Amino acid sequence: MYIDDDTIRFYNSMYNYELETQDLPLECPYRQMAPPTLFAQGPQGGPPSSPPNFTPPQSQSQQFGATPLAIDQGAIRPCLYRFVYIWPRRGRGFWTWLTFVGPRSISGFRWTGRSWRFFGMDLRDISSFQCF
Repeated sequence: MYIDDDTIRFYNSMYNYELETQDLPLECPYRQMAPPTLFAQGPQGGPPSSPPNFTPPQSQSQQFGATPLAIDQGAIRPCLYRFVYIWPRRGRGFWTWLTFVGPRSISGFRWTGRSWRFFGMDLRDISSFQCF
């Protein structure tokens, strides 16, 4: 497949933002807003580095089915802007860097094995977690 400049512009988020703001009237306050930026590295934004290169052991009680119906937001809130290993109710565990904890959900970045990807998850889907 041949990729030309028009195709590249189609996938460039900054180019799309410029197109959207051009259609707004001059007096519209959204026209003067700064374009969206990629997440910042460090404690107030994205992960500072790759996660630890080990998989923590899950506690014995959690391995044998003694899990809560949902994780409490107060329990996971201290894990903001830290590396967290999450064991979901279904699937394999994974490393995350949390940037948001709400009453029913969390979001942040999930390690794919090669890079960080933005993700969100319901607190009811978490079997257990461990902060680092």
